[in-house]
Amino acid sequence: MIDSHIHLDWYQGDEQKQILKSKSIEGFIAVSSDLKSCQKVAQLAAQHAFVFPAFGWHPEQPLPNEVELQAIFDLIREHADQIAAIGEVGLPYYSKKKNPSLPIDPYISILERFIISAKDLDLPIVLHAVYEDADIVCDLLEKHHVVRAHFHWFKGSAATMNRIIDNEYFISVTPDCLYEDEIQQIIRCFPLELIMIETDGPWPFEGPFEGRMTHPEMMRDSLTTIAAIKQLPVTEVEEIIERNTRAFYCLE
Repeated sequence: MIDSHIHLDWYQGDEQKQILKSKSIEGFIAVSSDLKSCQKVAQLAAQHAFVFPAFGWHPEQPLPNEVELQAIFDLIREHADQIAAIGEVGLPYYSKKKNPSLPIDPYISILERFIISAKDLDLPIVLHAVYEDADIVCDLLEKHHVVRAHFHWFKGSAATMNRIIDNEYFISVTPDCLYEDEIQQIIRCFPLELIMIETDGPWPFEGPFEGRMTHPEMMRDSLTTIAAIKQLPVTEVEEIIERNTRAFYCLE
């Protein structure tokens, strides 16, 4: 299995070591959340050939200053041949829910800069964009003719799903697919050829995972759930999803 979206640098040292020793995980798309995170992820990738770094700035936090932001763009350009993607980037949906007066335009401006960078460098982009924010992001992706877009832990309307499918953008499914009806419906709607799996670790999960450290092994249960929904053998689903992930991220 390949974890298509994990915050490896957010794990505590012992937990991180435990995850990196997992025998059944062939790769990690290790996303970043700010400048320090980019640097930590780069170090992990230098130490482990199966860690594929992505540099970006997570939108669910106060706006960065221009010095930090430019340093991230400089890192992206400097390491364009070594990184798997630009990400995690997107829009602050959950922050905006808590604070409806949060100005969104500065976040859109930052995201558009990352999208332009992804286009210029021919890199995939990993997106934090759910519900109505996903439509704003689709507008920007279409405006700049970006074709390799990954909406991680996607949630959205039928119209938005159809738009993502029509553009052949990818989504990824977390272990909450075992107990969330909304996610199960998304799996039903999306072609298997546009689906990847992820943990978004160390984000914790509920249901059968309550109280447990989020580990990529949980994706085994995700595969079983996807296979049941798609009425296909688990082995076939596993092969297709791994092939999707390798092709999207150009993994050897």
